[in-house]
Amino acid sequence: MDEKTAMEVKSEKFPAGSTKEKVGFLERLSYANLDFAGQLVATVVNSYLMYFFTDVALISAASTGTILLVARVVDAVGAPVWGTFIDMTHSKYGKARPYFLWLAIPYAASGILLFWAPSLSPSAKALYCAIVYMIYGVIYLGINAPITTILPLISSKPDQRVVLNSWRMVGSNLGVFVVNSLTLPLVAFFGGGNDVKGFRIFIIIFACLNLAGTLFSFGHVRERVVVPNSQRVTLRRSIHAMNKNWPWFIIVAGNFLFWVAQQGRQQSMVYYFTYYFHSKDLVTFFNSIAIIQVLGVLAIPFLNKVMSKSHIWAMGLAIAVIGQFIIMFSGLNAVGATTGWLIANVGSGIAVSMPFAMLGSAVDYGEWKNGVNAAGILTTIGSAFCMSMGMGFAGALNGKIMAAFGYVANHAQTLHALTGIKLSFNWITIVMYGVAIIPALLYFRYEKMEKKITADLSKTRA
Repeated sequence: MDEKTAMEVKSEKFPAGSTKEKVGFLERLSYANLDFAGQLVATVVNSYLMYFFTDVALISAASTGTILLVARVVDAVGAPVWGTFIDMTHSKYGKARPYFLWLAIPYAASGILLFWAPSLSPSAKALYCAIVYMIYGVIYLGINAPITTILPLISSKPDQRVVLNSWRMVGSNLGVFVVNSLTLPLVAFFGGGNDVKGFRIFIIIFACLNLAGTLFSFGHVRERVVVPNSQRVTLRRSIHAMNKNWPWFIIVAGNFLFWVAQQGRQQSMVYYFTYYFHSKDLVTFFNSIAIIQVLGVLAIPFLNKVMSKSHIWAMGLAIAVIGQFIIMFSGLNAVGATTGWLIANVGSGIAVSMPFAMLGSAVDYGEWKNGVNAAGILTTIGSAFCMSMGMGFAGALNGKIMAAFGYVANHAQTLHALTGIKLSFNWITIVMYGVAIIPALLYFRYEKMEKKITADLSKTRA
């Protein structure tokens, strides 16, 4: 069947803008599994890469921060490119869905190479890590962005998108829980004291699980919202979809600030509990109980019945700030730190979910205002790009702060170095979460327009 015929058959089954076929349990589960499988590699990178570079590969903290930042600058170029590719894709599998098939193997392979730490000179090893991390980041954008892009293509209904996104975030949190609960214990088990060997065996196993899970989900998710063929999107038209798309700019700003806080907290917590509490076991414990984020995610569809999405988003950020303050003021009191960590993670669980659920409405706004459905580039920049850039900016910031305060890997830290670690873990997190509340509240003005936009688009798409 040629491309045109395939699109015509799909259009007959699911008329433009319609979602007549029910999104069943297996498909919801498969959509959740996309992020669960993705986190089996991504969380190892997000939570442990900085630690791996400094304390296992033995790259300096300053060099590590530079590598993290430079790699994310490369992503700044890659994100709109991937988004444009998605917008221009018209295959028998759809627009976003085929990327789960095409990039599953390259993504798993790049994750393995990233944690390989070959026996090279310090400068050569740093160069190897920088190059592989840039390759990983580009492929990560290509396979992660379609998870968000496909959401408005599965359903045109904002309420159903919120539910589907909650499924996704539960899957994501379960993946994070599995990785954070098992990484350090399994690295120690497989390595027997050799962390390089331990990380290699661990990442091979989890990359293979990631590959199998991604391919399973590819086979069970479907795109229903069919954009008319006349709306084939070029890069120029994609950029036009951003023109005065203020809800999209607001979501991008808020999501970027959130990920700086989130990734900064996650990267620095390994150092915080290892060197400040003098207990690496607490890293696994605190990462494990972060599964409480699921409670925040599950509450979102119910909260959305009585609260706007923008206010739910702001509330989640505020709760995360309160929790981090409790951790900071608790000092070395493990009970107080645990209480604050649980509260902070309920808040971040709510806050992490909302931009992904809201991006579909920003895509709709761009189509409604500018006549262009650029789901690929808008959701790629609004999700995967923000995540990657947030991680890079946070890593660079943490690396520079720790280097400036005299951090030395695998040694007892001076009081000055501990001050730098606490600054990274507490104050940077609090400030970034707090500033992100501003765009969350600004979005409310545009949220009130969603019902009219959805109704108008159902007519124009038909």
